[in-house]
Amino acid sequence: MATIILVHGAFADASGWTDVVTNLQRDGHTVYAPANPLRGLSTDAAYVRAFLETLEGPVVLVAHSYGGAVITNAATGLEQVKALVYIAGFALDEGETVDAATRLAGEPPDLLSVVVIRPFPGAGEGNGDAYLNPDVFPEVFCQDLPTEVGAAMGATQRPAALATLVEPSGAPAWRDIPSWYLVASSDRVIPPGAERVMAQRANATTIEIESSHVAMISHPDEVTSLIRDAVAATAG
Repeated sequence: MATIILVHGAFADASGWTDVVTNLQRDGHTVYAPANPLRGLSTDAAYVRAFLETLEGPVVLVAHSYGGAVITNAATGLEQVKALVYIAGFALDEGETVDAATRLAGEPPDLLSVVVIRPFPGAGEGNGDAYLNPDVFPEVFCQDLPTEVGAAMGATQRPAALATLVEPSGAPAWRDIPSWYLVASSDRVIPPGAERVMAQRANATTIEIESSHVAMISHPDEVTSLIRDAVAATAG
């Protein structure tokens, strides 16, 4: 049975996978949801790749949002990774940045207007930690969750370094590894049109549901079902 790895994105942490983890563990799967450092695409991908290299046997690699960019790079050339599953995630092409990918279907969301930048030691000029403004976090990030839940998520969010937005991707793992994609049709972080473009060019088996950006929290059963499909298709 495949080991399932769940990678979170920016403005979030691994706890967002809790209900999906519970579902998959009930199926008998070994599941890990490691921390994504959120410092820069190449370093984050190297971190996740190092984690993957400690595992034996087949792996199904799942990611949300910016985590998609990370697995796209981390899994390249790893024969043990049998499937990639993107949950409203960045399935970047070679040379593409996260920022550019938001524009694939037209105008991107105006996230910079709702982002708060705070410095961190060693960030360097033009870099810093990006937080979604907690005042608008519930309506931008997770509008289909109770407001009080979104407010708590905004207060506990993990920031991403601005460098994560502008570092070009390497050769994408989805060129060689079968992929699945969940499009969140009410996403206010990544335009749903951009998600559709990324899913299509990755030749991903795609489903679309009416969901905010955090489908794994608001629709854990649908997300789990897609992961199960990927596991079943790559078994053996």
